Amino acid sequence: MIAVIKKILISVSVILFASSCEDKLTERPLSYYEKSEFFKSEENAEMGIVGIYNVLPSLYGDNEMAFASSDDTYYVSGTNSDNARRDISHYRLSTTNKYVESVWNDTYKGLERANYMIEGIEQMKGYSKSAVLQSLVAEAKFLRAFFSFNLVKYWGDVPYKTFYTTNYEDTYQPRTSRDEIYNQIVDDLCFAKSHLEWATEADSPERATQGAARALLMRALLFRAGYSLNMNGELTRPDDEIRHEYYNQIVSEWEAFAESNHGFYEGGYEELFKSFSAGKLNTKESIFEVAFYTLDGKTGARGYWGTYNGPYVDAPVIKNTESKKYMGRANALFRVIPEWYDFFDSNDKRRDVMICRYKYEWDKEKYNHVKVSQERSKKNWYPGKWRREWMPVGYRDPNLTDVNYCNIRYADVVLMAAEAYNELGKTTEAWSLINKVRERAEATQINSSNYSDFYKAPKVYDLPFIDDGNEQGRIRTALYWERGFELAFELHRRFDLVRWGILAEAVKLTGDKSVVNASSEKAYIAGDNYEKGKHELFPIPLDEMQINYKLNNINNPKY
Repeated sequence: MIAVIKKILISVSVILFASSCEDKLTERPLSYYEKSEFFKSEENAEMGIVGIYNVLPSLYGDNEMAFASSDDTYYVSGTNSDNARRDISHYRLSTTNKYVESVWNDTYKGLERANYMIEGIEQMKGYSKSAVLQSLVAEAKFLRAFFSFNLVKYWGDVPYKTFYTTNYEDTYQPRTSRDEIYNQIVDDLCFAKSHLEWATEADSPERATQGAARALLMRALLFRAGYSLNMNGELTRPDDEIRHEYYNQIVSEWEAFAESNHGFYEGGYEELFKSFSAGKLNTKESIFEVAFYTLDGKTGARGYWGTYNGPYVDAPVIKNTESKKYMGRANALFRVIPEWYDFFDSNDKRRDVMICRYKYEWDKEKYNHVKVSQERSKKNWYPGKWRREWMPVGYRDPNLTDVNYCNIRYADVVLMAAEAYNELGKTTEAWSLINKVRERAEATQINSSNYSDFYKAPKVYDLPFIDDGNEQGRIRTALYWERGFELAFELHRRFDLVRWGILAEAVKLTGDKSVVNASSEKAYIAGDNYEKGKHELFPIPLDEMQINYKLNNINNPKY
């Protein structure tokens, strides 16, 4: 946080404040603004809001892909240490991990920009009567809540503030209780949902809307009701009365979605992800996306969706002038746990979207890519939701993509509502919503009568860590699988398992049973390395620990 804020202070001072030598340089470039000048127009305020959004691609372009590694995906490019993605996926973290440090820095950068814009716009003349300015603050508060939620989700109690840093001493902050941060998240999202409109077909899911604010509020409340790792090394959750308050709030937010245009993508599950790869925007199912497209293909964050976490594609051996005619390459750094393929109902359209069992090699004779089956090579099955073959041929950079990351989509909202209903004892409503998601996937409808056929061995793993002796327990088991089937590789799985208090058990079960560990050279070592009471959170980066004296040299448990 401190290193980042100091850099921001320096850059902001260059842009917004006159230097002591200003009398020698009477002319200033058009891009130069003093702070008092900047917050004079809606156009400038809009520009500043876009500057907050611009932090998101650097977070989600690469670094955070490994953050969600759990029991369905793992980093496969060797099991040796890399102090980056591999160590994150294999739960072999240190305080110097460069990817963790990068995500920490970028998250605080986004938070600081949001604080700056909220303060500045709220002080603008006419703010109290301007719906436009209030909607811009609503976007900024949505984004502040977004960054704040990630801080709590990744690190628990963290240094935190909601005012813009104007001096170095303010950069030194002690830990703030996650409950206080959650209170701020709720306040920000309540403001956002009250001052933003529901999305229409003319809108872009790359900007916050009322639906995005309500959905993120549902997610934050669901996490707040779940388990989290405390500084004493214990996993705890609120008492039942408080949890029920959160679940009731989630149901209220879900009921508000009846007023919206959101729903399942009309083309079906596979077409939804083909549309993501093709760069098509839709506000039906896609509620909030992180945008990667840039006009010149060079500036801004680099996009890797479908290259790092998609099926392997050889680099085409072609002339530079022919790059517009062929698919680009895909490094395919991630793999799937192959057993998940058989966990799906055979009718389920999600199965062959989630798991890709082929790759593309370059054929010199045919002078083109050819599809090569990997069905017998179970250690080389890939996440399949984003694929080069579904993207337009001839990307501006054959190593990158412009594919957006959809952080919030309608199916997730439906399953969050199902979970809240179940925890309130409204099991009929919960089954109904689960089956709406399955219906879109053309999977068999499920209830208690056929529950065992789909959620018990030998179809899937038995889950000794979930008691399914009653209806609520059976729905908890159903949600364990259905959220995995529906949302795999969308960066939610790991954190679902944390809030359910079963991440350690899930990765151990997977490691013990998967064929990828059948030989002496294990490919999935997360289960062996995972330490309960530690790996539910990431370490605060060493640089921050050394600089911020108010942390008292105490990192997260066992780091």
